[in-house]
Amino acid sequence: MRKSINAFFIAAGLLFTANVANAQQKLAHLNSALIIEAMPEVKDARTKLEAFGKTKQADVEKMITEYQGKLSAAEAKQKTLSEANKETVGKELQTMGAELQDLQKRIEDARAKAQQEMEAKNAELFNPIQVKADAAIKAVSKEKGFAYVFDTANQALVYWDGGDDITAAVKAKLGITATAAPKK
Repeated sequence: MRKSINAFFIAAGLLFTANVANAQQKLAHLNSALIIEAMPEVKDARTKLEAFGKTKQADVEKMITEYQGKLSAAEAKQKTLSEANKETVGKELQTMGAELQDLQKRIEDARAKAQQEMEAKNAELFNPIQVKADAAIKAVSKEKGFAYVFDTANQALVYWDGGDDITAAVKAKLGITATAAPKK
């Protein structure tokens, strides 16, 4: 009986100690979207991505213009169709139709390839920015002794009461001069 009482007190003591240790952990929150948006590299990356997108769009539009020209030529050729030239013009129209189908497929392929290239370019431009921001977040978190930092930008946290908002500190770590986001 005495051993079970001692075991009870030891277990209660361990539980109390664990609760006290957990209560001492520091929590913080930040808004990574505000941090990344404030980084000067983002404007440059967006400009490059936009220029890249315009180039890809121009390539596709050039193909569409070519398609429209060939379609107009085929329609004009069809108007010249008569019983006398039916065989010759019919063969020409078949050739033009095949060319139009081929060009239409090339346009669809070009659009799909442009989309893939845009996604790859987006990753190429924005992944280093994300890595830089993540490194600054980790550095500030360690410097300030936080056990947990929640990112409110991705709504991983639906409620918090208190905690320190370190958005401004991370911006400062990145050399960005701006005030912290207002608390929700």
